[in-house]
Formats: sequence, C-alpha cells, structure tokens
Amino acid sequence: MKSLSSEIEKSFVVGVGVDWANRWQVYRRLQELDIPCCCEANQPLRVEINHPLAVVQLWSVMQQLTASRQELIWNLEDCWKSRYRKF
Repeated sequence: MKSLSSEIEKSFVVGVGVDWANRWQVYRRLQELDIPCCCEANQPLRVEINHPLAVVQLWSVMQQLTASRQELIWNLEDCWKSRYRKF
C-alpha cells in the first residue's frame, strides 16, 4: 500500500482552457506563483500541478478572469464570514 505522502508528491500536467487574449496573463501570474507552466504558440496553456495548493491557486487565477464582479464579491464575503465565524 502506498503512503499518502507518496501520492501527494506526484504531479500531473493539465491543459487549461483559457481564451487566447488572457492566456499570457494567466501564464505570467502562474509563473509569479512558482507554478510550472508552458505557453507555446498556437497551443493551449499547460500547467503542472504538483501540490494541492497549486490547484487552488490555478482556480483562483482563473476565477479572477472568468467570474463576474458580483461572483467575486460573493466569494470574498464568504471567505470573510467563514474566517470570522471561528472567533
């Protein structure tokens, strides 16, 4: 039986469906977050996911480009509510 830590250490590459106008912006932001990615001419953006945090960060970057302003406000309010419920 494999240990949980060996499963988490595995990485995989995903193609990200982002329009051509935004893919360089996504690419640069992922580079800033130290998430390995590749953006070649006439190819989809490819992202290497090697940690659970990378999944969340990729989701967040994509949300910033695809979600409506109202959805972003709701997400932020939900985060604040969940954080301050603990206190």
